[in-house]
Amino acid sequence: MSQKRLTGVAVSPGRASGPVVRVAEPLGEPPSTPSPEDPHAEAARIAPAAQAVVTRLETLAESATGDAATILQTTAAMAGDPALVSQAEQLVATERLPAARAIFQAADGFAKALAAAGGYLAERVRDIEDVRDRIVAELLGVTPPGVPELTGPSVLVARDLAPADTAGLDPKQVLALVTEEGGPTSHTAILARALGIPAVVAVRGVLELDAEALAVDGDAGAVEVADPDAPVVAATASGPVAWDGAGRTADGHRVKVLGNVGSASDARAAAEAGAEGVGLFRTEFCYLDAPAEPDVAAQRTAYAAVLAPFRGKPVIVRTLDAGADKPLAFLSPEDEPNPALGVRGVRIAFDRPDVLDRQLEAIAGAAAESGAEVSVMAPMVATAAEAAWFAERVRAAGIARAGVMIEIPAAALATAEILAEVDFVSVGTNDLAQYTFAADRQLGAVAALNDPWQPALLRLLGAVGDAAEATGKPAGVCGEAAADPLLARVLTGLGLTSLSMNAAAVRAVGASLAEVTFEQCAAAARAALAAPDPAAAKAAVRAATS
Repeated sequence: MSQKRLTGVAVSPGRASGPVVRVAEPLGEPPSTPSPEDPHAEAARIAPAAQAVVTRLETLAESATGDAATILQTTAAMAGDPALVSQAEQLVATERLPAARAIFQAADGFAKALAAAGGYLAERVRDIEDVRDRIVAELLGVTPPGVPELTGPSVLVARDLAPADTAGLDPKQVLALVTEEGGPTSHTAILARALGIPAVVAVRGVLELDAEALAVDGDAGAVEVADPDAPVVAATASGPVAWDGAGRTADGHRVKVLGNVGSASDARAAAEAGAEGVGLFRTEFCYLDAPAEPDVAAQRTAYAAVLAPFRGKPVIVRTLDAGADKPLAFLSPEDEPNPALGVRGVRIAFDRPDVLDRQLEAIAGAAAESGAEVSVMAPMVATAAEAAWFAERVRAAGIARAGVMIEIPAAALATAEILAEVDFVSVGTNDLAQYTFAADRQLGAVAALNDPWQPALLRLLGAVGDAAEATGKPAGVCGEAAADPLLARVLTGLGLTSLSMNAAAVRAVGASLAEVTFEQCAAAARAALAAPDPAAAKAAVRAATS
């Protein structure tokens, strides 16, 4: 390929250059033949192979910290999931498949179900595929796909990286990351920022690029062929971030810095990182593997464990957010031609208000038990009437504060009317971008449209901020946009009153806000709104806040 410069989505800042190391492609589909002579013995190979993968991942997790440790632990739990192993064993017994093929098919079924669910659950598909490939490799006796052992500082180039691969990277050896697929909300993006590794994703054509060395600009999203004989250039390590734990600008303008959590381990990590509370508690974990709806007592216990680290602090709990064809048997979903635009989020509650009411009862009980200051919000609200319906049920359940997610452009444009019915709103920038640009957030080919720096998206956020200021009610951001320390200044200038993010980003965002005044944030917002594209927006904001 003759092209010397490619562009993608900048997801982790910094510049670096050095020799290229290519990550092996994922394993292909294992064959479905020959049939095993002894299906019982073949099926018996699966559980030990899965356990071997679990052990390796847990060993990696022991030497990791923060989000990296959490992701490795989660991946290990997926590898040891009894449902996955059992289903694969059944495929060996009933269809006489080789063990490797059986685990491949079983995992593929899980992955398709998560992909169909959309949103955060769809982002776990890469985890399942990674687990699948690791167990298949173990069964076949081959080297698992992933990052090879590095002999020196290198720029990693891959189609995509599994979360567990990214979590295990050594920042001293990995100069930069470049992937052909992936997007701004991927685990690769989150962990690269946490590790301080420059990264550019969705770089179309990079796998065809004939280059021994690359220069990577994680600020501009550019990747260029470099001189292989030139000295290695490593990104400058930022070192520990100093922050006093209070979200505010240098002149005292208050902006809460909160955590996004989806499990008890997430909550502990957010608390340890210094989050002032939780801006998004995803409750789907309680339903994901349940064959039937968990009863109120089971939900209450699960929620209380997540709330416990935040006694006396604010926690916003999001009610069940699932797609129409997500395999939750108790919801009896119907097939839909386009589930992303179908009965998902709060729309499920319209059909099954009893499910919502039981969840609200459990949340209220967990709040009383934990001592956290709990508010509840609904996902996928489109109109003020929907917001009013939800708020009435929340208050009837004895929960004082009700809010909604702003994820649909119509809701962003009607924020003032929605705020007349609820106590607060929170913007889910990942889905808002997806619906604004008609671009699937899981699809690398359109990842650039889901860049949270897109000026059109920022203009919608500005409308939300204006409505919040006019009504005197809070409006937060809990999408991945809030995890970008530079973009956090823009969001503050747009009038957003809280920012919620993964644990790894908390201190960096808090420190970034503390370095500038609110007027600088406002100037940054004006500059970003006037920019023609994300790259220009970033450049303008740096100039406005330097």
